[in-house]
Amino acid sequence: MTTDQHGLTLSGTGGSAAGHYDQAIDHLLHFRMEVEDEAGAVLAEAPDSPMGNVLSAYLGLLTTEAEDARQARRSFAAFRARVDHAALLPRERAHVEAVQALLDGDFASCGSQLARITEQHPRDALALAAGHQIDFFVGDARSLRDRIGGALSAWHEDDRHYGHVLGMYAFGLEEAGHYDRSEEVGLRAVELNARDVWGIHAVVHTYEMQGRFAEGIRYLDARVGDWSTGTFFNVHNWWHYALYALEAGDHARALAIYDAVLAAGRSSMELLDAAALLWRLYLEGDIRHERWQALADAWPARVHEPFYAFNDAHAVMSYVGADRIGDADKLIAGREAYLGHALPGVSNHAMTARVGLPVCKALVAFGRGDHRQVVDLLYPIRHRVNEFGGSHAQRDAVQKTLLESAIRGGRHDLARVLVSERINVRPCSPFNWLKQGTLAEAIGDSAAATAARLRAGDLMRQVSSAFVTGGE
Repeated sequence: MTTDQHGLTLSGTGGSAAGHYDQAIDHLLHFRMEVEDEAGAVLAEAPDSPMGNVLSAYLGLLTTEAEDARQARRSFAAFRARVDHAALLPRERAHVEAVQALLDGDFASCGSQLARITEQHPRDALALAAGHQIDFFVGDARSLRDRIGGALSAWHEDDRHYGHVLGMYAFGLEEAGHYDRSEEVGLRAVELNARDVWGIHAVVHTYEMQGRFAEGIRYLDARVGDWSTGTFFNVHNWWHYALYALEAGDHARALAIYDAVLAAGRSSMELLDAAALLWRLYLEGDIRHERWQALADAWPARVHEPFYAFNDAHAVMSYVGADRIGDADKLIAGREAYLGHALPGVSNHAMTARVGLPVCKALVAFGRGDHRQVVDLLYPIRHRVNEFGGSHAQRDAVQKTLLESAIRGGRHDLARVLVSERINVRPCSPFNWLKQGTLAEAIGDSAAATAARLRAGDLMRQVSSAFVTGGE
């Protein structure tokens, strides 16, 4: 039997196939497109390689694309029919069971099985990377932190992928609110590997959460060549750059990024970034139906069946933005029918019921101007929106929708609470002060409105002064 680059035994995988497997893991940790070619090369050399088939299945399942999942399901079923499950090595058997749980739609069981693998094999980079993505998909900040933190002591600085493990840990620390430690770990990860786009992403998230927008801009500008090309994560990091532009009040720059990068997105992950950016502009009255139309056209094939509630919400944003409320209503009706079936163990079923469907209905209500309904739908779930996945930064689109409807719907006491929460967490956010100004104006306090907008203007100038590149 051969071993992989981290010292783990691979059965049914000869030396050449093992080399392709190692290269595939390296590409995976770098978020490079070539991971699919190398994964295919493993199976071309060793069709019954357990870890080769496991890797290929994870690649199909972690895209959140229903068609990719169907193909993974067929291929993995054929593999399982050919091999003796009992004869697999224990680690490989555990991976097969984790993949099967994911194929069955059970994110929780898959994540738990992967955690058990890393308890015994903390240097299993695939178990760590797949588990980290599962934690992200279900919005579990504690597991994002502790899954990686619990394995970290088994890694050392001379390990080829130590920096990537640090990058994952930095993101988990950020989502769990440990911003100082996240920045320290993330910067070290990128120091070890300048093209660790997930590590760069973790640092950018940390600056976002602290309202250190100017620092985030400078950090991204200094590393444009490392994060902006050559990976399937380019679009998402450009999305973060555009968020910084919005904080600077620079809608033109944000839209230039949209047109140059985000509008060309094709995967669900890229489409939701595009929708999330345009929705933030939509909340400010910048509707731009022409951009929404192309985005709305891209969603139906990806959400025609229930698969991932987080994607559903962004599809509905696109339909509302394109003034295609009928399409949004159709999606919602389909999800209501889906919830009428008992599907125990299917994580998306619970995610849709508890968060996805209320969010989708609220987005439609916002499009119709029914701000009372938006508040009634979103306020009860605002502290558990994480349950349908994504990051704090991504889910802020939902929180901003609630705030905007509270202001427009005359729920001024609630709006005051929401604005106060935001300002006291991120007092240097221009957006938060602009909302304070809008609220003050709504309740007739012109002096407070003027003071808040002056504060927002000062902060926007500070953020804007940090831009070096054109952001395009």
